Amino acid sequence: MDRVQVLIIGAGPAGCTAAIYAARAGLSAVMFTGARVGGQLTQATEIENFPGFPDKISGVDLVEKMIQQVKKLGVSIKFESIKDIETTARPFECRGEKSKIAADTVIMATGATAKWLGVKGEDKYKGAGVSACATCDGFFYKGKAVAVIGGGNTAVVDALFLAKHAKEVTLIHRKDSLRAEQILQDRIFNNPKISFKWNSHVTEICGDDNKLTHVKIYDAKEKSEGILKTDGLFVAIGHVPKGISVVEIDEAGYVKTPPGSTQTSVRGIFAAGDVMEQHYKQAVIAAGRGCQAALEAAHFLMLEQRTERPALLATSAIRH
Repeated sequence: MDRVQVLIIGAGPAGCTAAIYAARAGLSAVMFTGARVGGQLTQATEIENFPGFPDKISGVDLVEKMIQQVKKLGVSIKFESIKDIETTARPFECRGEKSKIAADTVIMATGATAKWLGVKGEDKYKGAGVSACATCDGFFYKGKAVAVIGGGNTAVVDALFLAKHAKEVTLIHRKDSLRAEQILQDRIFNNPKISFKWNSHVTEICGDDNKLTHVKIYDAKEKSEGILKTDGLFVAIGHVPKGISVVEIDEAGYVKTPPGSTQTSVRGIFAAGDVMEQHYKQAVIAAGRGCQAALEAAHFLMLEQRTERPALLATSAIRH
């Protein structure tokens, strides 16, 4: 069985940054990408707040640049998922879909998946009018009416993207104000194709058995239920972390880590990015956590004397 010092699970900003820093620390590393290389980041059409890209960049392009950098540093990349980790002894035995690798440390950067509403009709019309990916499916609604559910950055960006294709977009939000960044709010409020349903939530998704035709909406302020005719419904209400169930998680499903650390409940397993970050769902935050996890893994290995030479010179690694 092959053995590495650091095994990274996930190829989003957290996973790629962890791989980059592990390689720069002189550690042998392998990165398992999972089913979707880049994770949630690949769904972003235009990224304006990642440092170093003043002219915007798409999520797909940003991920590709990260992968190129990982490859350039010599990190092995396996395009498969890790299914299980044996934690009773170290090195950890990690079993993928095709591979089996022993790892001295593991960094979980598995990200999150879209959160769904859980209302009647949602499962029935997924893929037939109901979607959680505007960039994936928006093109199919050219000239049609669509609705977006949510009030954060993702919902607003999705609505703005859909307005480029659809004839009209309705944003449905439980509250009477948005929590998205101000620059995004300015754009959505100035877009004539976008209207709003405030203090409202969808109670049922309806159709003709083949595709979505309308949704039932409850207005909490007016205490009344109405119907919104729509060809497409895009759910953008957040995400559920995708941890591997070998470490302790909290009541919301996020991997537990101590304040200021990426160390999980299992010594030698670290977590970075959306799988452990509950509040700041930003690519740059995930990248920072990936860096932290790699530095902590390197320090852990140095203390455990599992490397032939010091894995990390703190002064140089923190400066560069």
